[in-house]
Amino acid sequence: MRRATLLLLLIVCAVLPLRAAYLLVPMDESQTDHLKAYGITYWVLEQGGKADWLLNYRGGSFCFEYNQTFEKECLIRGVGYEVIPDAAYNNMVRSIMDPEANMDVMKLETAPKIAVYSPKTKQPWDDAVTLVLTYAEIPYTVIYDEEVLRGELPKYDWLHLHHEDFTGQYGKFWAAYRNQAWYQEQEKENKQIALEFGFDKVSELKLAVVTKFRDFVTGGGFLFAMCSATDSYDIALAAEGVDICETMFDGDGMDPQAQQKLDFSKTFAFENFVISRNPYEYSISNIDVSKTRNVPKELDFFTLFEFSAKWDPVPTMLTQCHTRTIPGFYGQTTAYRKDLIKSNVLILGENKPANEARYIHGEYGNGTWTFYGGHDPADYKHYVGDPPTELNLHPNSAGYRLILNNVLFPAAKKKKQKT
Repeated sequence: MRRATLLLLLIVCAVLPLRAAYLLVPMDESQTDHLKAYGITYWVLEQGGKADWLLNYRGGSFCFEYNQTFEKECLIRGVGYEVIPDAAYNNMVRSIMDPEANMDVMKLETAPKIAVYSPKTKQPWDDAVTLVLTYAEIPYTVIYDEEVLRGELPKYDWLHLHHEDFTGQYGKFWAAYRNQAWYQEQEKENKQIALEFGFDKVSELKLAVVTKFRDFVTGGGFLFAMCSATDSYDIALAAEGVDICETMFDGDGMDPQAQQKLDFSKTFAFENFVISRNPYEYSISNIDVSKTRNVPKELDFFTLFEFSAKWDPVPTMLTQCHTRTIPGFYGQTTAYRKDLIKSNVLILGENKPANEARYIHGEYGNGTWTFYGGHDPADYKHYVGDPPTELNLHPNSAGYRLILNNVLFPAAKKKKQKT
């Protein structure tokens, strides 16, 4: 009898993995660690597995075929999951595919190759994307001006821009921080790279870099930027061939006709903006609303738009979250004046009462770009010199989820292009 019971248990253990055919990683409020859930999904793709992104189903859940190794990795990383039978998953998919349901199944097949544009002198407080990729255990390669100008961008599918000032004005930190060691090191590094590549000014170096980024997107790349890298990118493109830097930044004065010479046809997102001519002002243009907004912290939220999963899968992927209302947060560039955004740009998230856009997206050539205002989604006002955010204290951050939606988006986009 004891031997028969043991044999029965062995049979049950052998059959269970066959019946429990899928691992569902829910992304609603039940998920213990939303951020590491993206890392698990990326890791499954790296291992040669396939994943389904269940758009608008339980907060944009992920699902992949059951594998004991996958389950073990979920346990190790502290990611919540559910083991479900094949029949139950098929019923779930049928309900998702119902024409009346605003849901869809997006296939993920290939882990995108990720590059993060970031300087060697980057400080720990400098970049939310680097923090969340590291926390989620998603691998990336750090590149900077040298690698960009040597033509290495085509190696990658997805590119994030560190909070850079692509106008060559060092973030307009000169007035407050010019005597700080980190500022002087940043200035020295940029001047050395400019000299190495034959540029007389850092602004000329950065213009060459942003044109490489533009070519990357034109060729089908996916560009993501936050904070000052968003508006300064567009300003640099608009100011091609125009000196918009004062003496302390490039050794000579700004072109007095600089504003009139801007070419808004060259930009991705913004038009009709006015650049700041004051070198002491902690601002580069009127695109950003940081100086003019009057939003108390307790009311500082932005809302994600809801899109049709079946008809608008791209913005649907980019806005997957367990909540539609995201806590606001400041940055050198916090949010964008809506009246300066081009008409063909898609606004993904906005603070409607303040009339400002926070999260925007568009196409350029064969690729796409996404701009996200603010510095650190888990720190309302992250000042220079503050310690880096401990993401283990914010594993369910809705604001950080938006970053990671963009990381997985290229895998799904490639699949859509093939079908």
